[in-house]
Amino acid sequence: MTAWLQNDLLQAGLKAFAVAVILTPILRDIFRSYNVVDQPGLRRVHVYPIPRIGGIPIALGYAYALYSLSGNGIGLGAPLFKLLPGAAVVFLTGLIDDFFNLRPLVKLGGQIAAAGLVFWSGLGVDTFGSGHELPLWINLPLTVFWLLLTTNALNLIDGLDGLCAGIGLVATMAMFGAALLYGNQPLAYATLPLACALVGFLCYNINPATVFLGDSGALLIGFLLGCYGMIWTQKTSTMLSLLVPLMALSVPLLDVFIAIVRRALRRQPIFSADRAHIHHRLLDRGFKPKHAVLILYCFAALAAGLALLLVVPQMSRFRNVVLVLLVAAIALGLRELRYKEIDFFGRLLFDGSLQQNLQETLRLDQLTSSLKASQTWPAWWKALGDVARECGWAQLRWNGPRGSEEILISPKEPIWTFQILLGEMGAIEIAGGPGGAGIDLTKFAVAVSESAKSQDRKHEPLEVR
Repeated sequence: MTAWLQNDLLQAGLKAFAVAVILTPILRDIFRSYNVVDQPGLRRVHVYPIPRIGGIPIALGYAYALYSLSGNGIGLGAPLFKLLPGAAVVFLTGLIDDFFNLRPLVKLGGQIAAAGLVFWSGLGVDTFGSGHELPLWINLPLTVFWLLLTTNALNLIDGLDGLCAGIGLVATMAMFGAALLYGNQPLAYATLPLACALVGFLCYNINPATVFLGDSGALLIGFLLGCYGMIWTQKTSTMLSLLVPLMALSVPLLDVFIAIVRRALRRQPIFSADRAHIHHRLLDRGFKPKHAVLILYCFAALAAGLALLLVVPQMSRFRNVVLVLLVAAIALGLRELRYKEIDFFGRLLFDGSLQQNLQETLRLDQLTSSLKASQTWPAWWKALGDVARECGWAQLRWNGPRGSEEILISPKEPIWTFQILLGEMGAIEIAGGPGGAGIDLTKFAVAVSESAKSQDRKHEPLEVR
Protein backbone atom coordinates (compact mmCIF):
# COMPACT_ATOMS: atom_id res chain seq x y z
CA MET A 1 0.00 0.00 0.00
CA THR A 2 1.24 3.47 -0.85
CA ALA A 3 1.91 6.12 1.78
CA TRP A 4 -1.21 8.16 1.00
CA LEU A 5 -3.37 5.04 1.27
CA GLN A 6 -1.86 4.31 4.67
CA ASN A 7 -2.53 7.89 5.74
CA ASP A 8 -6.19 7.66 4.70
CA LEU A 9 -6.52 4.36 6.53
CA LEU A 10 -5.10 5.86 9.73
CA GLN A 11 -7.48 8.80 9.42
CA ALA A 12 -10.41 6.43 9.02
CA GLY A 13 -9.30 4.58 12.14
CA LEU A 14 -9.10 7.82 14.11
CA LYS A 15 -12.62 8.71 12.96
CA ALA A 16 -13.94 5.35 14.12
CA PHE A 17 -12.23 5.84 17.48
CA ALA A 18 -13.58 9.39 17.86
CA VAL A 19 -17.16 8.37 17.11
CA ALA A 20 -17.02 5.45 19.56
CA VAL A 21 -15.30 7.36 22.36
CA ILE A 22 -17.71 10.34 22.07
CA LEU A 23 -21.00 8.54 21.42
CA THR A 24 -20.60 5.77 24.00
CA PRO A 25 -21.01 7.92 27.15
CA ILE A 26 -23.77 9.98 25.52
CA LEU A 27 -25.82 6.91 24.58
CA ARG A 28 -25.01 5.29 27.92
CA ASP A 29 -26.53 8.19 29.86
CA ILE A 30 -29.56 8.43 27.56
CA PHE A 31 -30.47 4.76 27.86
CA ARG A 32 -29.76 4.75 31.58
CA SER A 33 -32.27 7.57 32.04
CA TYR A 34 -34.89 5.43 30.26
CA ASN A 35 -33.94 2.37 32.37
CA VAL A 36 -32.80 0.37 29.32
CA VAL A 37 -30.21 -1.55 31.30
CA ASP A 38 -28.90 -5.03 32.02
CA GLN A 39 -30.12 -6.08 35.45
CA PRO A 40 -27.89 -8.05 37.88
CA GLY A 41 -28.60 -11.78 38.15
CA LEU A 42 -27.28 -15.15 39.27
CA ARG A 43 -25.12 -15.63 36.17
CA ARG A 44 -23.92 -12.01 36.06
CA VAL A 45 -20.96 -10.50 37.82
CA HIS A 46 -22.12 -6.85 37.97
CA VAL A 47 -24.16 -5.74 40.99
CA TYR A 48 -25.97 -2.70 39.60
CA PRO A 49 -27.92 -1.99 36.38
CA ILE A 50 -25.73 -1.12 33.39
CA PRO A 51 -26.84 -0.05 29.88
CA ARG A 52 -26.02 -2.56 27.12
CA ILE A 53 -25.84 -0.35 24.06
CA GLY A 54 -22.17 -0.72 23.12
CA GLY A 55 -22.99 -2.13 19.72
CA ILE A 56 -24.50 1.17 18.57
CA PRO A 57 -21.41 3.45 18.87
CA ILE A 58 -19.17 0.67 17.53
CA ALA A 59 -21.39 0.14 14.49
CA LEU A 60 -21.74 3.88 13.85
CA GLY A 61 -18.00 4.48 14.20
CA TYR A 62 -17.21 1.58 11.87
CA ALA A 63 -19.76 2.67 9.28
CA TYR A 64 -18.58 6.28 9.36
CA ALA A 65 -14.95 5.25 8.88
CA LEU A 66 -15.79 3.13 5.84
CA TYR A 67 -17.97 5.91 4.43
CA SER A 68 -15.14 8.40 4.77
CA LEU A 69 -12.80 6.06 2.92
CA SER A 70 -15.20 5.59 0.05
CA GLY A 71 -15.86 9.33 0.00
CA ASN A 72 -12.15 9.90 -0.58
CA GLY A 73 -12.39 7.94 -3.80
CA ILE A 74 -10.54 4.92 -2.47
CA GLY A 75 -11.59 1.61 -3.96
CA LEU A 76 -12.10 -0.60 -0.94
CA GLY A 77 -12.59 -3.74 -2.99
CA ALA A 78 -15.58 -5.98 -3.47
CA PRO A 79 -14.93 -8.29 -0.43
CA LEU A 80 -15.40 -5.44 2.01
CA PHE A 81 -18.76 -4.35 0.64
CA LYS A 82 -19.94 -7.97 0.47
CA LEU A 83 -19.90 -8.25 4.25
CA LEU A 84 -21.71 -4.98 5.03
CA PRO A 85 -25.36 -6.03 4.25
CA GLY A 86 -25.03 -9.17 6.37
CA ALA A 87 -23.31 -7.22 9.15
CA ALA A 88 -26.24 -4.77 9.17
CA VAL A 89 -28.73 -7.63 9.51
CA VAL A 90 -26.88 -9.31 12.38
CA PHE A 91 -26.45 -5.95 14.14
CA LEU A 92 -30.18 -5.20 13.90
CA THR A 93 -30.97 -8.71 15.13
CA GLY A 94 -28.81 -8.19 18.20
CA LEU A 95 -30.20 -4.70 18.78
CA ILE A 96 -33.81 -5.94 18.73
CA ASP A 97 -32.82 -8.72 21.11
CA ASP A 98 -31.27 -6.16 23.49
CA PHE A 99 -34.61 -4.36 23.70
CA PHE A 100 -37.19 -7.14 23.37
CA ASN A 101 -35.39 -10.43 24.27
CA LEU A 102 -35.99 -12.42 21.09
CA ARG A 103 -36.57 -16.15 21.27
CA PRO A 104 -33.40 -18.14 20.54
CA LEU A 105 -34.78 -19.57 17.28
CA VAL A 106 -35.74 -16.10 16.04
CA LYS A 107 -32.27 -14.76 16.85
CA LEU A 108 -30.68 -17.77 15.16
CA GLY A 109 -32.87 -17.16 12.12
CA GLY A 110 -31.58 -13.59 11.89
CA GLN A 111 -27.99 -14.82 12.02
CA ILE A 112 -28.64 -17.43 9.32
CA ALA A 113 -30.26 -14.76 7.14
CA ALA A 114 -27.21 -12.53 7.60
CA ALA A 115 -24.85 -15.39 6.70
CA GLY A 116 -26.94 -16.25 3.66
CA LEU A 117 -26.90 -12.63 2.56
CA VAL A 118 -23.10 -12.55 2.77
CA PHE A 119 -22.89 -15.75 0.73
CA TRP A 120 -25.36 -14.42 -1.84
CA SER A 121 -23.19 -11.27 -2.10
CA GLY A 122 -20.29 -13.49 -3.16
CA LEU A 123 -18.26 -13.95 0.03
CA GLY A 124 -17.82 -17.52 1.24
CA VAL A 125 -15.38 -20.21 2.30
CA ASP A 126 -14.33 -20.62 -1.31
CA THR A 127 -11.21 -22.73 -0.86
CA PHE A 128 -9.98 -25.25 1.64
CA GLY A 129 -6.24 -25.08 1.51
CA SER A 130 -5.85 -26.39 -2.06
CA GLY A 131 -6.79 -23.36 -4.13
CA HIS A 132 -9.70 -25.23 -5.72
CA GLU A 133 -13.18 -23.82 -5.33
CA LEU A 134 -15.61 -25.81 -3.22
CA PRO A 135 -18.91 -26.97 -4.74
CA LEU A 136 -22.04 -25.07 -3.76
CA TRP A 137 -23.47 -27.86 -1.60
CA ILE A 138 -20.34 -27.68 0.58
CA ASN A 139 -19.53 -23.98 0.33
CA LEU A 140 -22.94 -22.69 1.44
CA PRO A 141 -23.43 -24.77 4.62
CA LEU A 142 -19.76 -24.38 5.53
CA THR A 143 -20.00 -20.59 5.17
CA VAL A 144 -23.17 -20.43 7.27
CA PHE A 145 -21.68 -22.73 9.91
CA TRP A 146 -18.46 -20.69 10.14
CA LEU A 147 -20.31 -17.40 10.55
CA LEU A 148 -22.71 -18.85 13.11
CA LEU A 149 -19.75 -20.28 15.02
CA THR A 150 -17.76 -17.03 15.21
CA THR A 151 -20.86 -14.90 15.85
CA ASN A 152 -22.05 -16.94 18.81
CA ALA A 153 -18.56 -17.67 20.12
CA LEU A 154 -17.95 -13.98 20.77
CA ASN A 155 -21.42 -13.65 22.27
CA LEU A 156 -20.84 -16.52 24.70
CA ILE A 157 -17.69 -15.03 26.23
CA ASP A 158 -19.35 -11.66 26.81
CA GLY A 159 -19.52 -12.30 30.54
CA LEU A 160 -16.94 -10.00 32.14
CA ASP A 161 -16.12 -6.32 31.80
CA GLY A 162 -14.08 -5.74 28.67
CA LEU A 163 -13.70 -9.43 27.83
CA CYS A 164 -15.59 -9.73 24.53
CA ALA A 165 -14.50 -6.34 23.18
CA GLY A 166 -10.88 -6.97 24.21
CA ILE A 167 -10.74 -10.44 22.69
CA GLY A 168 -12.36 -9.02 19.56
CA LEU A 169 -9.71 -6.29 19.46
CA VAL A 170 -6.85 -8.80 19.72
CA ALA A 171 -8.33 -10.98 16.97
CA THR A 172 -8.99 -7.98 14.73
CA MET A 173 -5.43 -6.73 15.13
CA ALA A 174 -4.12 -10.21 14.33
CA MET A 175 -6.09 -10.21 11.07
CA PHE A 176 -4.87 -6.67 10.34
CA GLY A 177 -1.27 -7.75 10.89
CA ALA A 178 -1.74 -10.72 8.56
CA ALA A 179 -3.26 -8.38 5.95
CA LEU A 180 -0.22 -6.10 6.10
CA LEU A 181 2.19 -9.02 5.79
CA TYR A 182 0.49 -10.30 2.65
CA GLY A 183 -0.60 -6.95 1.17
CA ASN A 184 -4.28 -7.85 1.50
CA GLN A 185 -5.70 -4.34 1.09
CA PRO A 186 -9.44 -5.14 1.48
CA LEU A 187 -8.77 -6.98 4.73
CA ALA A 188 -6.59 -4.16 6.06
CA TYR A 189 -9.26 -1.54 5.31
CA ALA A 190 -11.92 -3.73 6.90
CA THR A 191 -10.09 -4.49 10.14
CA LEU A 192 -8.37 -1.32 11.33
CA PRO A 193 -11.54 0.82 11.65
CA LEU A 194 -13.17 -1.89 13.76
CA ALA A 195 -10.09 -2.16 15.97
CA CYS A 196 -10.10 1.61 16.54
CA ALA A 197 -13.82 1.64 17.31
CA LEU A 198 -13.27 -1.13 19.88
CA VAL A 199 -10.48 0.85 21.53
CA GLY A 200 -12.81 3.81 21.89
CA PHE A 201 -15.54 1.65 23.39
CA LEU A 202 -13.15 -0.12 25.77
CA CYS A 203 -12.47 3.21 27.46
CA TYR A 204 -15.85 2.70 29.16
CA ASN A 205 -16.10 -1.10 29.12
CA ILE A 206 -13.01 -2.16 31.06
CA ASN A 207 -13.44 -3.03 34.72
CA PRO A 208 -15.37 -1.40 36.33
CA ALA A 209 -17.57 -1.06 33.23
CA THR A 210 -20.20 1.64 32.89
CA VAL A 211 -21.61 0.23 29.65
CA PHE A 212 -21.93 -3.24 28.12
CA LEU A 213 -21.69 -4.44 24.53
CA GLY A 214 -25.08 -6.06 24.42
CA ASP A 215 -25.96 -8.64 21.78
CA SER A 216 -25.83 -5.97 19.09
CA GLY A 217 -22.13 -5.43 19.78
CA ALA A 218 -21.06 -9.00 20.56
CA LEU A 219 -22.86 -10.51 17.56
CA LEU A 220 -21.54 -7.81 15.24
CA ILE A 221 -17.93 -8.30 16.33
CA GLY A 222 -18.13 -12.07 15.96
CA PHE A 223 -19.84 -11.82 12.57
CA LEU A 224 -17.27 -9.36 11.22
CA LEU A 225 -14.38 -11.50 12.45
CA GLY A 226 -15.90 -14.48 10.66
CA CYS A 227 -16.11 -12.43 7.47
CA TYR A 228 -12.51 -11.29 7.91
CA GLY A 229 -11.46 -14.93 8.06
CA MET A 230 -13.18 -15.61 4.74
CA ILE A 231 -11.59 -12.55 3.12
CA TRP A 232 -8.24 -13.87 4.30
CA THR A 233 -8.81 -17.34 2.83
CA GLN A 234 -9.57 -15.83 -0.57
CA LYS A 235 -5.96 -14.64 -0.77
CA THR A 236 -4.37 -17.85 0.56
CA SER A 237 -4.21 -21.36 -0.79
CA THR A 238 -2.37 -23.34 1.88
CA MET A 239 -3.92 -25.38 4.67
CA LEU A 240 -1.52 -23.81 7.17
CA SER A 241 -2.71 -20.29 6.37
CA LEU A 242 -6.27 -21.33 7.18
CA LEU A 243 -5.17 -21.70 10.81
CA VAL A 244 -4.71 -17.93 11.13
CA PRO A 245 -8.39 -17.02 11.73
CA LEU A 246 -8.81 -20.08 13.95
CA MET A 247 -5.84 -19.10 16.10
CA ALA A 248 -6.87 -15.45 16.18
CA LEU A 249 -10.22 -16.57 17.63
CA SER A 250 -8.75 -19.33 19.78
CA VAL A 251 -10.23 -18.20 23.12
CA PRO A 252 -13.91 -17.92 22.07
CA LEU A 253 -13.71 -21.00 19.81
CA LEU A 254 -12.12 -23.04 22.60
CA ASP A 255 -14.84 -21.89 24.98
CA VAL A 256 -17.53 -23.05 22.53
CA PHE A 257 -15.84 -26.42 22.04
CA ILE A 258 -15.54 -27.03 25.78
CA ALA A 259 -19.17 -25.99 26.33
CA ILE A 260 -20.41 -28.42 23.67
CA VAL A 261 -18.34 -31.32 25.03
CA ARG A 262 -19.29 -30.55 28.61
CA ARG A 263 -23.03 -30.37 27.91
CA ALA A 264 -22.98 -33.42 25.67
CA LEU A 265 -21.30 -35.52 28.38
CA ARG A 266 -23.85 -34.33 30.91
CA ARG A 267 -26.69 -34.88 28.40
CA GLN A 268 -27.74 -31.26 28.65
CA PRO A 269 -29.10 -29.17 25.75
CA ILE A 270 -26.21 -27.73 23.73
CA PHE A 271 -27.69 -24.21 23.86
CA SER A 272 -28.54 -24.28 27.56
CA ALA A 273 -27.11 -21.56 29.78
CA ASP A 274 -24.77 -22.33 32.66
CA ARG A 275 -21.99 -20.84 34.72
CA ALA A 276 -19.08 -22.96 33.55
CA HIS A 277 -17.50 -20.96 30.74
CA ILE A 278 -13.77 -20.30 30.77
CA HIS A 279 -14.10 -16.93 32.50
CA HIS A 280 -16.40 -18.49 35.12
CA ARG A 281 -13.80 -21.17 35.82
CA LEU A 282 -11.15 -18.50 36.37
CA LEU A 283 -13.44 -16.74 38.82
CA ASP A 284 -14.04 -20.03 40.64
CA ARG A 285 -10.26 -20.44 40.88
CA GLY A 286 -10.21 -17.26 42.95
CA PHE A 287 -9.17 -14.69 40.34
CA LYS A 288 -10.78 -11.26 40.41
CA PRO A 289 -12.78 -10.34 37.29
CA LYS A 290 -10.16 -7.90 35.98
CA HIS A 291 -7.39 -10.45 36.53
CA ALA A 292 -9.39 -13.17 34.75
CA VAL A 293 -9.87 -10.85 31.79
CA LEU A 294 -6.16 -10.01 31.75
CA ILE A 295 -5.25 -13.72 31.69
CA LEU A 296 -7.54 -14.33 28.71
CA TYR A 297 -6.13 -11.25 26.98
CA CYS A 298 -2.63 -12.67 27.35
CA PHE A 299 -3.64 -16.08 26.02
CA ALA A 300 -5.46 -14.50 23.07
CA ALA A 301 -2.44 -12.31 22.34
CA LEU A 302 -0.12 -15.34 22.51
CA ALA A 303 -2.30 -17.28 20.05
CA ALA A 304 -2.56 -14.24 17.77
CA GLY A 305 1.21 -13.77 17.82
CA LEU A 306 1.76 -17.41 16.95
CA ALA A 307 -0.78 -17.06 14.13
CA LEU A 308 1.23 -14.20 12.64
CA LEU A 309 4.44 -16.23 12.94
CA LEU A 310 2.84 -18.92 10.79
CA VAL A 311 2.47 -16.55 7.83
CA VAL A 312 5.83 -14.79 8.09
CA PRO A 313 7.94 -16.23 5.22
CA GLN A 314 11.15 -16.00 7.25
CA MET A 315 9.63 -18.25 9.94
CA SER A 316 8.69 -21.11 7.59
CA ARG A 317 11.34 -23.43 9.05
CA PHE A 318 9.93 -22.93 12.57
CA ARG A 319 6.24 -23.50 11.78
CA ASN A 320 6.16 -26.91 13.40
CA VAL A 321 7.64 -25.40 16.54
CA VAL A 322 4.93 -22.72 16.52
CA LEU A 323 2.19 -25.35 16.27
CA VAL A 324 3.73 -27.35 19.11
CA LEU A 325 3.82 -24.21 21.28
CA LEU A 326 0.16 -23.53 20.53
CA VAL A 327 -0.89 -27.08 21.43
CA ALA A 328 1.20 -26.93 24.61
CA ALA A 329 -0.37 -23.61 25.61
CA ILE A 330 -3.89 -24.98 25.06
CA ALA A 331 -3.11 -28.16 27.02
CA LEU A 332 -1.64 -26.17 29.92
CA GLY A 333 -4.61 -23.80 29.94
CA LEU A 334 -7.14 -26.64 29.97
CA ARG A 335 -5.27 -28.30 32.80
CA GLU A 336 -5.34 -25.14 34.90
CA LEU A 337 -9.08 -24.67 34.28
CA ARG A 338 -9.66 -28.06 35.95
CA TYR A 339 -12.73 -29.13 34.04
CA LYS A 340 -13.84 -32.51 35.33
CA GLU A 341 -14.95 -33.45 31.82
CA ILE A 342 -11.47 -32.70 30.45
CA ASP A 343 -9.89 -34.74 33.27
CA PHE A 344 -12.20 -37.61 32.35
CA PHE A 345 -11.04 -37.52 28.75
CA GLY A 346 -7.41 -37.36 29.89
CA ARG A 347 -7.80 -40.44 32.04
CA LEU A 348 -9.72 -42.17 29.26
CA LEU A 349 -6.93 -41.59 26.75
CA PHE A 350 -3.78 -41.96 28.83
CA ASP A 351 -4.41 -44.44 31.66
CA GLY A 352 -5.74 -47.32 29.56
CA SER A 353 -9.42 -46.71 30.32
CA LEU A 354 -10.28 -46.29 26.65
CA GLN A 355 -8.73 -49.63 25.72
CA GLN A 356 -10.36 -51.29 28.72
CA ASN A 357 -13.81 -49.94 27.83
CA LEU A 358 -13.35 -51.08 24.25
CA GLN A 359 -12.40 -54.59 25.40
CA GLU A 360 -15.43 -54.76 27.69
CA THR A 361 -17.75 -53.64 24.90
CA LEU A 362 -16.34 -56.19 22.44
CA ARG A 363 -16.53 -58.91 25.10
CA LEU A 364 -20.17 -58.12 25.79
CA ASP A 365 -21.05 -58.07 22.09
CA GLN A 366 -19.36 -61.44 21.60
CA LEU A 367 -21.23 -62.89 24.58
CA THR A 368 -24.59 -61.65 23.31
CA SER A 369 -23.96 -63.22 19.90
CA SER A 370 -22.82 -66.52 21.45
CA LEU A 371 -25.86 -66.75 23.73
CA LYS A 372 -28.25 -66.08 20.88
CA ALA A 373 -26.52 -68.68 18.69
CA SER A 374 -26.50 -71.43 21.34
CA GLN A 375 -29.01 -74.19 20.50
CA THR A 376 -28.52 -76.20 23.70
CA TRP A 377 -28.17 -75.35 27.35
CA PRO A 378 -24.63 -76.80 27.50
CA ALA A 379 -23.64 -74.44 24.65
CA TRP A 380 -25.29 -71.57 26.54
CA TRP A 381 -23.41 -72.51 29.69
CA LYS A 382 -20.13 -72.86 27.78
CA ALA A 383 -20.52 -69.30 26.41
CA LEU A 384 -20.82 -68.02 29.98
CA GLY A 385 -17.77 -70.04 30.98
CA ASP A 386 -15.70 -68.53 28.17
CA VAL A 387 -16.52 -65.02 29.36
CA ALA A 388 -15.74 -65.97 32.97
CA ARG A 389 -12.28 -67.15 31.95
CA GLU A 390 -11.59 -64.02 29.86
CA CYS A 391 -12.59 -61.79 32.76
CA GLY A 392 -10.54 -63.79 35.25
CA TRP A 393 -13.38 -64.46 37.71
CA ALA A 394 -12.78 -66.82 40.61
CA GLN A 395 -15.85 -68.98 39.98
CA LEU A 396 -19.11 -69.19 38.10
CA ARG A 397 -22.08 -71.18 39.44
CA TRP A 398 -25.45 -72.01 37.88
CA ASN A 399 -28.12 -73.12 40.33
CA GLY A 400 -30.51 -74.44 37.70
CA PRO A 401 -33.58 -76.68 37.56
CA ARG A 402 -31.40 -79.80 37.18
CA GLY A 403 -29.02 -79.03 40.01
CA SER A 404 -25.92 -76.95 40.53
CA GLU A 405 -23.05 -76.62 38.07
CA GLU A 406 -19.85 -74.75 38.85
CA ILE A 407 -16.82 -73.54 36.91
CA LEU A 408 -13.80 -73.00 39.16
CA ILE A 409 -11.37 -70.66 37.45
CA SER A 410 -9.06 -69.42 40.19
CA PRO A 411 -8.28 -70.95 43.61
CA LYS A 412 -7.95 -67.47 45.13
CA GLU A 413 -10.49 -66.39 47.71
CA PRO A 414 -13.12 -64.09 46.05
CA ILE A 415 -13.83 -60.68 47.56
CA TRP A 416 -17.08 -59.89 45.74
CA THR A 417 -20.13 -61.76 44.45
CA PHE A 418 -22.85 -60.97 41.93
CA GLN A 419 -26.14 -62.84 41.36
CA ILE A 420 -28.48 -62.90 38.35
CA LEU A 421 -31.99 -64.28 38.94
CA LEU A 422 -33.34 -66.24 35.97
CA GLY A 423 -36.81 -67.22 37.18
CA GLU A 424 -37.60 -70.87 36.32
CA MET A 425 -34.03 -71.38 35.14
CA GLY A 426 -32.63 -70.66 38.60
CA ALA A 427 -29.82 -68.17 39.16
CA ILE A 428 -26.26 -67.41 38.06
CA GLU A 429 -23.73 -66.59 40.77
CA ILE A 430 -20.40 -64.90 40.00
CA ALA A 431 -17.47 -64.45 42.37
CA GLY A 432 -14.38 -62.43 41.61
CA GLY A 433 -11.12 -61.15 43.00
CA PRO A 434 -9.52 -57.69 43.32
CA GLY A 435 -8.94 -57.34 39.55
CA GLY A 436 -12.47 -56.13 38.90
CA ALA A 437 -15.30 -57.63 36.88
CA GLY A 438 -13.77 -57.03 33.43
CA ILE A 439 -17.22 -56.36 32.02
CA ASP A 440 -20.24 -54.19 32.76
CA LEU A 441 -22.12 -56.52 35.11
CA THR A 442 -25.44 -54.75 34.64
CA LYS A 443 -25.34 -55.20 30.86
CA PHE A 444 -24.02 -58.72 31.36
CA ALA A 445 -27.01 -59.53 33.58
CA VAL A 446 -29.45 -58.17 30.99
CA ALA A 447 -27.89 -60.24 28.19
CA VAL A 448 -27.91 -63.43 30.30
CA SER A 449 -31.44 -62.90 31.55
CA GLU A 450 -32.89 -62.22 28.10
CA SER A 451 -31.14 -65.22 26.59
CA ALA A 452 -32.34 -67.51 29.43
CA LYS A 453 -35.96 -66.73 28.56
CA SER A 454 -35.64 -68.77 25.37
CA GLN A 455 -37.24 -72.23 25.80
CA ASP A 456 -36.01 -73.61 22.43
CA ARG A 457 -32.75 -75.04 23.73
CA LYS A 458 -32.38 -78.76 24.24
CA HIS A 459 -31.84 -80.07 27.77
CA GLU A 460 -28.67 -82.08 27.34
CA PRO A 461 -26.28 -83.10 30.14
CA LEU A 462 -23.97 -80.30 31.19
CA GLU A 463 -20.35 -81.19 30.67
CA VAL A 464 -18.62 -77.86 31.20
CA ARG A 465 -16.47 -77.74 34.34
